[in-house]
Amino acid sequence: MQCWFAFVLILTIWPNQATSRDLHKSLSMAERHKQWMEKYGKAYKDDNEKQRHLQIFKNNVEYIESFNAAGAKPYRLGINQFADQTNESLRLFVKDIRGPEMQGWGKRHLSSCWAFSAVAATEGINQITTGTLISLSEQELVDCDTKGNDQGCEGGYMEDAFKFIINNRGISSEANYPYNETDGTCNTTMKAFPAAKITGYEEVPANNETELLKAVANQPISVSVDAGGDFMFYESGVFTGDCGTDLDHGITAVGYGTTSEGVKYWLVKNSWGVEWGEEGYIRMERDVAAKEGLCGIAIDSSYPIA
Repeated sequence: MQCWFAFVLILTIWPNQATSRDLHKSLSMAERHKQWMEKYGKAYKDDNEKQRHLQIFKNNVEYIESFNAAGAKPYRLGINQFADQTNESLRLFVKDIRGPEMQGWGKRHLSSCWAFSAVAATEGINQITTGTLISLSEQELVDCDTKGNDQGCEGGYMEDAFKFIINNRGISSEANYPYNETDGTCNTTMKAFPAAKITGYEEVPANNETELLKAVANQPISVSVDAGGDFMFYESGVFTGDCGTDLDHGITAVGYGTTSEGVKYWLVKNSWGVEWGEEGYIRMERDVAAKEGLCGIAIDSSYPIA
C-alpha cells in the first residue's frame, strides 16, 4: 500500500550517469571543485579557505563515488550543495531543533527548517480541508514568532510554530510575505492578511511508528530527525544509513510506501531545495527494529488541526 498527498510531486529519476562519470574521470579534482563552485555560486574569503574546502570536497567526492560503486545499499549518494562541508559543519548548520548546544550560523535557511516543517504541515491540512494548495510564509514565522523558544534562523520548535499560527489567527501566503533567508523585523502589515488558519495541534505518541503511520495516512506530519551520516549526501533510493537520535533537523513526513523489493519507507519533504535528494524529498526506511525509527523519526512528531 502506498499513500501520499496530492500536493507532493515526486520525480524519481534513475539516469544513465556513465557519460558524466567518464567526463569527471578526465578532470582533476581542482577542476571538478571549480565547476562545483560555479554551479552552486560558492566563493571563499581567501586561498587558504579554498584549499581547505577543496580537500574536504575531494574526501567527500571520493567517499560518494566509492559508496555508489559498491552498490551495497538501496540508496545512492550525490555530489550536492554540501560537497565542501564536513558532516560536523553541516550539523552546525541544521542544529535548529533548539537546545543548549544550538548553533546558528552560515546559510540561514538551513537553521529555519522548523519553520519550513511547520508550514509544510499547515499547507497540507489546509489543502485537505479547503481543496486548495496555498504556499504559506516561512518568513512570517522567522520574523514574527520570536517571543518564546522559536528564534528565527537560530532555531525553533514546530509545535511552537503551530501555537503562533493559532494565536495569530492564521499565517500569510508566501506571495504576500516572501522568504528572504534572513532574520528580519516582523512586518505587521504583511502578516495582517492570513491565507490559512489552524485551530490546534496534536503530538503523535512518541517512539511508535505504527502511530506515526496512522497520522501520516491522514495528513502531513512535522517530524524531527538526526541529519547526520549519509543523510547530507542522499540522492535517491530508500535511505537506510546509519544515524543516531540526536534530533537536529525538522522535516515533514508526507506519505509512505513499499518498494517492489518489499522495503517499507516514509516519504519525507526536506527544505534543502530540489537539487537535494529526489527533487527535495527523501524516502527513509520504515518499520525498523529501533522503536525510535530510523534517525529518530518517531521520537517527536506533531501536526496541526484545521
